[in-house]
Amino acid sequence: MKPTTNLKDFSCKATPANVAAVSDADLKTLGAQIPEWSLENRDGILQLERTFKCSNFLQALSIANQIGEIAESNDHHPALVVEWGKIKVTWWSHSINGLHHNDFVMAAKTDEIYKTT
Repeated sequence: MKPTTNLKDFSCKATPANVAAVSDADLKTLGAQIPEWSLENRDGILQLERTFKCSNFLQALSIANQIGEIAESNDHHPALVVEWGKIKVTWWSHSINGLHHNDFVMAAKTDEIYKTT
C-alpha cells in the first residue's frame, strides 16, 4: 500500500470479509498519520480509539451526529460513546475482525470533524 499524508481525502466502502487486515508495517505507517489515536486489542481484535474532549454534552452529541453522517456516506461505522464533556470513538472493520485502511481513513476524517467544532 502506498502511504498518503491525506488519509482524510480517501473515501471508503464496506470492507469485504475476504480482505486481509493491514500489515504490521502498514500499522506503523498509517498510525503515524493519526498520532492521537491509540491501538486497542479487545479479545484479539485490533481497534483504533480516541477520546475527544468537549465543552458539554451537546457538543459531544453534535460531533457524534457528524461522525454518523460520514459513517453512513462511507458505509463504515464506529462505536461511539457519548458522555458529558467527551466522546469516545472506536474504529475497526467488523467484517475482518481487525484493522483495514478504511479505519485509518475514518479516524482521519473524525479528526477533521473535531478540528472544525
